[in-house]
Amino acid sequence: MLLLPGKEFHGPFAACQREAFHLEVKDTYETPEESAPFGRFLAGEPDDYSWLEGWLDRVRAMTARGVRVRRARVVTVPHTDYTNFALEVAIQCNSAAGEEIRYLPRNRIDPSLLTTDDWWLMDDETVAFTVFESTGRFVGGAVTTDPRIAAYIREVRDRVWEHAVPLADYVPQRTR
Repeated sequence: MLLLPGKEFHGPFAACQREAFHLEVKDTYETPEESAPFGRFLAGEPDDYSWLEGWLDRVRAMTARGVRVRRARVVTVPHTDYTNFALEVAIQCNSAAGEEIRYLPRNRIDPSLLTTDDWWLMDDETVAFTVFESTGRFVGGAVTTDPRIAAYIREVRDRVWEHAVPLADYVPQRTR
């Protein structure tokens, strides 16, 4: 595996031709760039989402050139405050930028059928496991094109996506 730190991790997105798929399996993320927006969310204050513009611009650019961007989140119910925050961001920003997002309540899938780490799958061949420091700071991606790993990740993706609920249908079901 090759570690692509920080902004180098953007390379696989730029090279992506058909699809970028992200699986998220954690109920809480503590990235420094989200701490202030998350605090505003908890306080019921408005957010201009300017902190997310770099990602939204990347999604818009990818979808404009025909790349499908999908995200599946495996979540615990009742939701953590962070899951509710991520739902709000998905509704306000991610979906409008072109991401297809689905939610899968954790109790609806056998945990042995998931991975324990988050990852991106690019064009069915490149897997990038997201790497975080213990502080929550995003470090980058551990990238591989090993065909056996990619095949397993495709199986997980297909299984999760099939059972996950589209954002528009999940929102009315959400619970704190």
